[in-house]
Amino acid sequence: MTADVLVVGASVGGLTTVEALRARGFRGTVQVVGAERHLPYDRPPLSKKVLSGAWGEEQVRLRGQQELEALNAEFLLGRRAVRLDVEAHTVALDDGRTLGYGQLVLATGLMPRTLPGAESLRGVRVLRTLEDCSELRAELLTARNVVVIGAGVLGCEIAATARQMGLHVSLIDPSPVPMLRQTGADVGRLLSMLHAEQGVRMFMSSGITDLTDDKGRVTAVAVDGGGTIPADVVVVTIGCTPATDWLIGSGLTLSNGIVCDERGCAGADVHAVGDVARWANPVTGDGIRLENRTNAVQQARFVAAAITGAHDSYQPFPYFWTDQYDIRMQVYGSLPADADFQLIEGTAESRRFVMLAEKDGQPVGVIGWNSAKAVVAAKNAYLS
Repeated sequence: MTADVLVVGASVGGLTTVEALRARGFRGTVQVVGAERHLPYDRPPLSKKVLSGAWGEEQVRLRGQQELEALNAEFLLGRRAVRLDVEAHTVALDDGRTLGYGQLVLATGLMPRTLPGAESLRGVRVLRTLEDCSELRAELLTARNVVVIGAGVLGCEIAATARQMGLHVSLIDPSPVPMLRQTGADVGRLLSMLHAEQGVRMFMSSGITDLTDDKGRVTAVAVDGGGTIPADVVVVTIGCTPATDWLIGSGLTLSNGIVCDERGCAGADVHAVGDVARWANPVTGDGIRLENRTNAVQQARFVAAAITGAHDSYQPFPYFWTDQYDIRMQVYGSLPADADFQLIEGTAESRRFVMLAEKDGQPVGVIGWNSAKAVVAAKNAYLS
């Protein structure tokens, strides 16, 4: 069977593509391949609501069974794409099947980085999928000491969740403050204070030198300077890489993701959306790959429009949010390391403020801390 549209990836980008196609009146055949066996679900709540136990699997599902059936699309879940033949317009699956397509949408997302040599140690975990979350939660329920390696967004969220579960938490990162690349030094220092106030042991400007184990079960993490941190569970959050290994040799251009033009086209009748897609910025011509839910949704809608005949270009816009303890932080735009920051509303002491980032005198980003309306207003005023 050859589908008019074949979507590889059944998370938010892939599902939104199908929904947008149907909303635009597309009546052709659609197939969706998903490597996970679960119905499409939302990833952001995993490190918070699901890991803590506040939500179950059904609460992160993006759509129910009836809603999916109403899309009149065939979902092939628990199947992984292993090879793409662009000339033949076919995708091979890990179960031996070969699927044909008229138009192909790639929405395969990311793969978490791991610590070399630690993959076989029990108690060493990553968090990307619902299965990862379930397994990590089971570990936390019997743990006392948790070490999180990597103080980016995901690492900070996991540290906050584990601490709120009553566990002893240590957070390690080679940067001087958490989320330095995402928020800059000033906000990073506030995050460091927030976690320390909650009882997290902060090991900033630190690297790990070894993992100690007992009969294959992790027991401690050794850090620079000779210190050792006890660990029943180690969570590795050192970033992700685009899930493109299966596309090597396909003829697509792969460089920090699937390289696309400003319309999301990666090759003849091939499109890419979401975390795996590196789109050309129509203004600068540079490639940009964004790892956030909002961008995945917007790109998917745009590609669906392109498939159904639209001829516009799309300019990706950086945005993410994070929930940690009682704060929600929202970041719009880009925050280069040499940006200048100024407070434009509220105060750091009140835990409610908005900061503006500028580079060479030009606004490039805004950060809101418990200031949802104000940060949107600042984004519209300075970045639109």
